[in-house]
Amino acid sequence: MKIVFMGTPEFALPTLRKLTASPHETSAVVTQPDRPKGRGRGVAASPVKQFAIGAGIDVLQPEKCRSPEFVEILKGLAPDLVVVVAFGQILSAEVLAVPRLFCMNLHSSILPRYRGAAPINRAIINGDRETGITTMKMDTGLDTGDILLIRHVPIADADTAETLHDRLADIGAELVLETIARAEAGTLQATPQDDAQATYAPKLNKEEGLIDWTSEAADIRNLARGLFPWPGAFTFHHQRRLMLCHAQVAPGEPGDRPGRIERVSEAGIEVGTGRGRLVITELKPEGKKQMTARSFLAGNKLTPGELLQREPRAPDTKQN
Repeated sequence: MKIVFMGTPEFALPTLRKLTASPHETSAVVTQPDRPKGRGRGVAASPVKQFAIGAGIDVLQPEKCRSPEFVEILKGLAPDLVVVVAFGQILSAEVLAVPRLFCMNLHSSILPRYRGAAPINRAIINGDRETGITTMKMDTGLDTGDILLIRHVPIADADTAETLHDRLADIGAELVLETIARAEAGTLQATPQDDAQATYAPKLNKEEGLIDWTSEAADIRNLARGLFPWPGAFTFHHQRRLMLCHAQVAPGEPGDRPGRIERVSEAGIEVGTGRGRLVITELKPEGKKQMTARSFLAGNKLTPGELLQREPRAPDTKQN
């Protein structure tokens, strides 16, 4: 198979590595243009571009892949397949019509559930026990194409968006290679999605991480798991923003007040919620590195009875 690969972030790398190590020919890699990144806002190449350059594969970076100029370049490559993994642009009908067979997308959910930008995060935030990975034949809709292959993947209780992301990326790479093999053998079957069963996973924003302590402890923990490592679930202690990295649920006590620090120990910071208590075991203070609760408490005083807030509290002022 002659393949053009489209992808941008780390999630796409396992698939690109598998393709370059396979008998198939990866004739070009298409990735997003270099963008400013980090605190210094220096322009950086995508992980996919960096790998492709190291592997000696031609790299294309169209600002808009629907442009006539890019479509002509793609036609000149004459691919059998276009494989898309977290590319970051919607493909036009003109692009979809280029490959001899079809454009294939790898999506990190069991479609039609969690169409959209953040399926891994949303599955964890919602407390799901299972997710999966899907290859599909692309159309002009948002993750609406016919399903090719699916792999079901359990979500472990200790999973965060980070660990599940990495596992699905590896499983997805294997599924892409299996899909290509079946397409080559002529045994691949495409199944239309049931739109009535569709759910959506919209893009994350930082404000979603603000913790509502009247929620159940289990729901707050799922929020922290699903938003780790970015954008993070957070609260405030006085004027300081604290990001929750890891936490556990503990039985609550009658009369617990949501957001109140009930107990402080080497095991963690125990906080009341709408139901049960949340024991914060790792956190990241604003401007600092991630640390255990024990390390945080060594340099910061937390007193049982204090409240964790939904916004910074103004400092106390005294008048003479």
